[in-house]
Amino acid sequence: MKKEDILHLEKLMNFLSLHFLKKNHWEDVTKTEWSYIVAEINDLILSDKEEKNIKKEADLLGSNYLYEHLIINKLKKYQYNESATLSKPNLAKLSLIVKVLGYSNYIDFINSHTGVFNFNDLRIDMNVKQNTALLDHLTGCWYSYNRNLPDNPLEAKDNRVWRSAMEIYKSETSGEYYIERSGGDQHKYFGKVTAYSDYVFIIMNSNTFIRQRHFISRIKDIKEKLKNPEYKLHELHFISTCISFNQEPIALFEIFQKADRRNFIPDSISFPIDSDEVPPSIVKQLEDTEANRIDYK
Repeated sequence: MKKEDILHLEKLMNFLSLHFLKKNHWEDVTKTEWSYIVAEINDLILSDKEEKNIKKEADLLGSNYLYEHLIINKLKKYQYNESATLSKPNLAKLSLIVKVLGYSNYIDFINSHTGVFNFNDLRIDMNVKQNTALLDHLTGCWYSYNRNLPDNPLEAKDNRVWRSAMEIYKSETSGEYYIERSGGDQHKYFGKVTAYSDYVFIIMNSNTFIRQRHFISRIKDIKEKLKNPEYKLHELHFISTCISFNQEPIALFEIFQKADRRNFIPDSISFPIDSDEVPPSIVKQLEDTEANRIDYK
């Protein structure tokens, strides 16, 4: 099995966990609960057989099929050793499971869940007390203005600012703070946020690149500012260090601006840097390409 196959299987097991037990992750489900899910699926298979008046004997799942064949022999083996040689699960059985849940086949299920982000891949372990008051203040919809700078600023030919819609929210199950941000075509970003003292730290990934970005921002004296119930945070200036395709660390200057939910635009748009929609402070900062780069030498 390739890593992609493992991720697809994990999506299915997470889906079954949520659908039958309202649990978000397969690791939270016990062996007994997997047997319960199998029984529920078999009942659906039998009901489907009766409704369609199928004479052939139903192809039911073994009581330990999900736990032993898929959890123990696939997901947990891969979790323990990513280089382990794993055989692919029976595609007919996987299709049988998803068919009774409303999908045409297993491939249809995977294609229908390409937008499900694996936040568990993103880990922020600061081992410090979180500034939850600040994190709660960040939740909501924002606009993100950004520009990736070329390796050589003198080669910049396209002075464009990109605006994306973004939302920060608190997970009801894990209590962590998440980000989802739109991009071009089917490109989406997702991430986790934490805050400690005056600092905000973000780790982000996307559904098309396996390349994490780390953002950091500081809001001076934020604890004192948050004591004022009238205080509003309208802008955050982030600096990001990521790796370009030629492995050079580059700077990405971003400004997140709060968006009115009534006018929230889920799809990203772009416009020229001299557009009236771009605040002058953003233009001034983005035009200073040298100041926005990191001296990595």
